[in-house]
Amino acid sequence: MNDFFEQVILDNTVRQYCIVFGVILFTLALKRLISKYFAGLLFLMVNKIWKDIDKKSFTGLVVKPLGFFLLVLVSIIALHKLTFPGVLNADIYRFTVKEFIHTLGSLILIISFCALLTRIIDFIALILEKKADLTPDQTDNQLIIFFKDFFKVVVVIISIVLMLKYAFGLHVGSLITGLSLVGAALALALRESLENLIASFIIFFDKPFVIGDAVKIQHFTGSVEKIGLRSTRIRTEQKTTLTVPNKQMVDSILDNHSQRTQRRGDLKLDLSIHTSSASITAVVNGIKEILTQKDIETFHVHFSEITTNASIIIADYYTAPLTAAAFNEIKESVNLQVLKLLEEREVEIAGANADIRVSGNLK
Repeated sequence: MNDFFEQVILDNTVRQYCIVFGVILFTLALKRLISKYFAGLLFLMVNKIWKDIDKKSFTGLVVKPLGFFLLVLVSIIALHKLTFPGVLNADIYRFTVKEFIHTLGSLILIISFCALLTRIIDFIALILEKKADLTPDQTDNQLIIFFKDFFKVVVVIISIVLMLKYAFGLHVGSLITGLSLVGAALALALRESLENLIASFIIFFDKPFVIGDAVKIQHFTGSVEKIGLRSTRIRTEQKTTLTVPNKQMVDSILDNHSQRTQRRGDLKLDLSIHTSSASITAVVNGIKEILTQKDIETFHVHFSEITTNASIIIADYYTAPLTAAAFNEIKESVNLQVLKLLEEREVEIAGANADIRVSGNLK
């Protein structure tokens, strides 16, 4: 039996193959249990910083990528104990099969570790979002979304650097120095993306708007759904999605409807030029009485001017920052009451009884 295990196949004994593949199969069989154990250790570390977090949610989010990372790590370490068969070490272009497999293993290990880190970032963002939902201010929510995407980008960039160094054996410092001119060209080419990134920081720290605000940008009106690293997503009144570059959100004149303190309604009446002064006075006083309702905070009514065709009364009134539907109800009520007032006072609108006469000479 010992002779069987000592047999050499492809530069390695049978015993070595059994030990290596036994370790890999053992890890594969107990991958979920092992990953749950390490996820529990990570949870203890996270729980020291953030209390009252859900362990089940954390392990459910982290177990799968953690298990895959552990399986890849153990497999690479175990296979490294074997001697690569010289018969199989053929040349592929300028690389050997051994170098190719080593590079592939390093890539898989780095990618799996990157996936694990992004899952942890997602979970931390989920915890912070739940805490931010307890406050009425939406600024915290948009900062969490922004920095979640930002740190994911940082993790991806670091992973690429690790791939270049450990998988492809490149000297990163020399590579960055050598690519300085290329980097300058890329910076010029990506100028708009960099400007949008800088604009996103301006939005988060200057806070001209937050997620959920109703804004008007150029000719479009809608509510802000997401503020990203490059652009802001707005849900328009037509229920379509409008994506606006952050630089444009910063540079353009933006009207934030959610930050107004009042809503304004306007009323203009062009009365017939034949309306008496007593009737005009009665209409002005009647409009003032109509506007003294509880939903209207302040108002102004005055007899504005007399033209050749009409006597003009102008009124404006202000309500609390209500929703559009509630404000439209108040506006409709005011208009109907004013119309009823004109009917009761028998006051005509200018041009209501105008006759159209056509005259000419027939030749």
